[in-house]
Amino acid sequence: MKNEYDDEHFFNEYAQMTRSREGLAGAGEWHQFRRMFPPLEGSRVLDLGCGYGWHCKYAVEQGAEKVLGIDVSRRMICEAEKRNQDERITYEALSLEEYDYPEKAWDCVVSNLALHYIPDISAVFQRVHHTLKKGGYFLFNIEHPVFTAGVGQDWIYDESGRPVYWPVDDYFYPGERKTHFLGCEVIKYHHTLTQIINGLLECGFVIDMLEEARPSGEMMDVPGMKDEMRRPMMLMIRAGKQ
Repeated sequence: MKNEYDDEHFFNEYAQMTRSREGLAGAGEWHQFRRMFPPLEGSRVLDLGCGYGWHCKYAVEQGAEKVLGIDVSRRMICEAEKRNQDERITYEALSLEEYDYPEKAWDCVVSNLALHYIPDISAVFQRVHHTLKKGGYFLFNIEHPVFTAGVGQDWIYDESGRPVYWPVDDYFYPGERKTHFLGCEVIKYHHTLTQIINGLLECGFVIDMLEEARPSGEMMDVPGMKDEMRRPMMLMIRAGKQ
């Protein structure tokens, strides 16, 4: 997994984003994603790609007794330890592929905006199913296939700079996509909706919640938010282990 987040320029630019400065309150999809969390009182929670640790801190605020946040970026882990420290939270710098996923160890596994950096998400789904306890939940937020199949992951603009439409191409060709984000070339991976849904079902998960990101009414005045109603940027799913 290539790690742009340890690039100093990229990391500094990322730190200026609203979701970096304001935490969960600054994430446009949080009003939907938070509804997917099961009751966490007394639970054990694993956060895959924890970033600054916002979801780790949320979990302990909801009563989780043990939380592990992992992230491939050492810079992210250092920031998480500064911003969202708690005696019930442990942070480790390692990738989703490197983690050992012990059997039946966690009540809830969370992943926010990390899985589109993974070439083989089916393998991650299998490992998450293995590490969840019976009755546990896997909830994740991934860039929507319509977004990752976007040409350059950007709008087509008119002469005045107004976004005219969102182009989609090569949808049924999953794999590597190169795009420019925060001044850097970033490698992501496009996964079709079929791959995502069937990948979960084939592992034995039961999908009980699905949301496509759309801004809340309160955020509609934020520049660019109205255009987020024109195509989905993120896909959120909660799946249970029976």
